[in-house]
Amino acid sequence: MTSHSLRPLLKSLGWSGTYTHATRTTGITRLNEMGYRPDAIEAQLTHADTNNVRRIYNYATYLDQRKEMMQDWDDKLE
Repeated sequence: MTSHSLRPLLKSLGWSGTYTHATRTTGITRLNEMGYRPDAIEAQLTHADTNNVRRIYNYATYLDQRKEMMQDWDDKLE
């Protein structure tokens, strides 16, 4: 299933726009509770760092942590 098939369905149910944020909120909260670094979580969600100086100098992708985090998330969903 892709976002192109899910979005029209959600729109037809009247959930357009709200479902995405609710899903992200749940995911962020749960991943924080699981002990993952906020930097890795935010990077996974492609959120920009709000600290302008840090954003300019920090090019870390946290890829290893994100891979582990997404595998753990997948295991939880199963």
